[in-house]
Amino acid sequence: MKAVSARVTAGLNLGATMIASDNSGAKVVRLVAVKRGKGKKGKQMCAKMADWVKVSVKKGVPDMKGKVFDAVIIRQKKSYQRLNGERIAFEDNAVAILKDDKGNPKGTQIKGPIAREVLERWPQVAKIASIVY
Repeated sequence: MKAVSARVTAGLNLGATMIASDNSGAKVVRLVAVKRGKGKKGKQMCAKMADWVKVSVKKGVPDMKGKVFDAVIIRQKKSYQRLNGERIAFEDNAVAILKDDKGNPKGTQIKGPIAREVLERWPQVAKIASIVY
């Protein structure tokens, strides 16, 4: 996975509830696992901005409920610092659901802004976003 140009603070623990910000059919999801994350033995994994994660759908269309999907974190409440010194924090935690391992999104549009770090690592997801902040 490509590196992001920011010192992103890990702000989401396993079990965190997030909003699915795309129009894939899911509304509320729960963080299940962090894919390709670096961790320490005996320590629980944390996720951060632009990470590839596994999520379980808690609310949404009935055929998606309870299923597990890959997703990308596009917003996080916990502030993080960019290399130019500015600190960024969003008002909610949100993900975009992926349909395959190549990073193609399941939905066709994303509601709300996404971070610039997501654009660097996941260009296909950023392509369907309305605002890149």
